[in-house]
Amino acid sequence: MTFVVTEKCIRCKYTDCVEVCPVDCFYEGPNFLVINPSECIDCALCEPECPVNAIYSEDDLPEQFQPFLQLNETLSEAWPNITRRKDAPADADQWTEVEGKLEYLEKEWPKV
Repeated sequence: MTFVVTEKCIRCKYTDCVEVCPVDCFYEGPNFLVINPSECIDCALCEPECPVNAIYSEDDLPEQFQPFLQLNETLSEAWPNITRRKDAPADADQWTEVEGKLEYLEKEWPKV
């Protein structure tokens, strides 16, 4: 079993969960975090740390968030690992209660 980051994280990207992960299974995109399901040890430390309740156990994943299981797996293979807490985006608080944020998910890091 694994834990899954859902759309509640999109554009919020608080990283409190990353700091407590004992196996460093979080990966960072431009405006979203994901968990690599093959690395997650099901310790459940990350779930209560998320201030927007974006993380669910795979067994408790609501139906509307089921596609995020595959999305976490796919994006964790493409994105860099994150092991330390970072400041949230400046406008993160404005996005905490917004629903239907999948359209705002950025999968590619901007070219510099």
